[in-house]
Amino acid sequence: MLRKFKVSNFKCFRDDFEFNLAEVNNYSFNSECVKNGIVNAALIYGHNGMGKSNLGLAIFDIIEHLTDQRRDESRYSNYMNAYSLSPTVDFYYEFLINDKIVKYSYKKTDYKNLIYEEFAIDDVVLVSFDRKNGNTNFSVHLKGAENLNTRITDHQLSVLKYIKNNTVLEENEQNDIFKAFFGFVERMLFFRSLEDRTYMGLQDTGKKRLSEDIIERGNIEDFENFLNKANIHCKLSMVESLIGKDLAFDFNGKKLLMSEIMSTGTSALTLFYYWYQRVRNNEVSFLFIDEFDAFYHHDLSKMVVKILKAIGVQFILTTHNTSILSNDLLRPDCYFLMNKKKIQSLSNSTDKELREAHNIEKMYKAGAFNVD
Repeated sequence: MLRKFKVSNFKCFRDDFEFNLAEVNNYSFNSECVKNGIVNAALIYGHNGMGKSNLGLAIFDIIEHLTDQRRDESRYSNYMNAYSLSPTVDFYYEFLINDKIVKYSYKKTDYKNLIYEEFAIDDVVLVSFDRKNGNTNFSVHLKGAENLNTRITDHQLSVLKYIKNNTVLEENEQNDIFKAFFGFVERMLFFRSLEDRTYMGLQDTGKKRLSEDIIERGNIEDFENFLNKANIHCKLSMVESLIGKDLAFDFNGKKLLMSEIMSTGTSALTLFYYWYQRVRNNEVSFLFIDEFDAFYHHDLSKMVVKILKAIGVQFILTTHNTSILSNDLLRPDCYFLMNKKKIQSLSNSTDKELREAHNIEKMYKAGAFNVD
């Protein structure tokens, strides 16, 4: 699980911007929203331009140099904060892996080039590499890597990825955690259903049509049930179109292609279902959906949150929809308020004691919560 994240000098985040998912309270309701003392289900609110999307991009910067998964380099132009005098963008992650706290920090001069990395388990530093002043040698203390060439001249090559790909590590707890760390990062997923529908992480299946994927997985009936549950009452059929097998709405035998007549909301929901197939099959370790309900009715927004809660995947959703700001859905330490300098939970944004019976949406609209 992602436990804590910090970034500085990235896009709109000039100074240290910390997102701490381990600051939780002892609420007795919606206990499934917190696992192992870490927020497992989070919704982020913030005015336009406060950096909600940039926060997702910052968290997913890690997949560029540690994995071969899908990334969207166009989103990482204007990488550094325009006002900062620092020569590097600094990242810090804490994960809970196999009940141990894994800390990974690195510094970049741009999206591709690394100048510093450090990897530690429970504060024991196992890998470190400081490339300043032309240094090309790194330090590694993982069993099985003793004979590894510790010289790297390629600034775009992560020392962690180099170790992973060039050693046969011994079977022990530290190495198991090192491998599990990579397994977590490789299964992270970011997507958004706005105009560009970008996604990052996980396996690159972007060339496959949504309908084609649903058909190939044998999920036509399941998708139909999903849409009906979302109050999109329909019957689906598979048809042959000019581009191959496709999905159609079946109106008593008259079949019309979904892609030609579905609404924007149904299109966004189809995209969610496309990824939902993978989430429920445990193919995703961590999920970030930007503006997840931009085209949803508020009842549908609640349904999506409930579906993700039931699966148990750790997820972060950004939204402007206050109708789902309710203790019936999550809890005050799982709703976050954000500006360009800080993000904190509702429970840390007021001096009042928040109880299950409180109408936190009404309190939010009345200005009861403030990000210091």
